[in-house]
Amino acid sequence: VQLQASGGGLVQAGGSLRLSCAASGRTFSSYVMGWFRQAPGKEREFVAAISWSGGYTYYADSVKGRFTISRDNAKNTVYLQMNSLKPEDTAVYYCAGGASPSGSRWYRDSTNYEYWGQGTQVTVSS
Repeated sequence: VQLQASGGGLVQAGGSLRLSCAASGRTFSSYVMGWFRQAPGKEREFVAAISWSGGYTYYADSVKGRFTISRDNAKNTVYLQMNSLKPEDTAVYYCAGGASPSGSRWYRDSTNYEYWGQGTQVTVSS
């Protein structure tokens, strides 16, 4: 599976962006999908994840209520709608896919994701 993230950019605080992650292959619905981000000088952190069918979603506390993850299995695409953006949301955002996640909080563990996109830069100005 190859993942291609897009949709990043420069936005003012309080604004919105929608990230997309297009996947190649015909088995997209077999993968749980997640978004992670990495700010300069910081470790990569979990942002949001979605189950195979899209019925379950998970969020980091820092983005809960502002970000929404969704997926369209017919289009092999996962989305991250980001509203009420803050300067601390500035980071490179990565989409990731995993076939067989394990653990009670599998969604937060980057090792559960075998496939990673190239990243898209999100910059939020104050």
